[in-house]
Amino acid sequence: MESKVKSGKEILDDFFQNIENIPNVDKDIAKMLANLYDQKKLTDTNVKNELPNLPKKDGN
Repeated sequence: MESKVKSGKEILDDFFQNIENIPNVDKDIAKMLANLYDQKKLTDTNVKNELPNLPKKDGN
């Protein structure tokens, strides 16, 4: 029985493909992060630039 070890890229790909399905994760933030990852633009600067564009939530 042989099992394949996933590469770091495969692990990250799986994580960002399923980030919206993680319990208690804000769907808008998850979608934003996944989109930046898909565009190969997931940097701290790009995340900070995108945060003001997210919809405002009541209670925040």
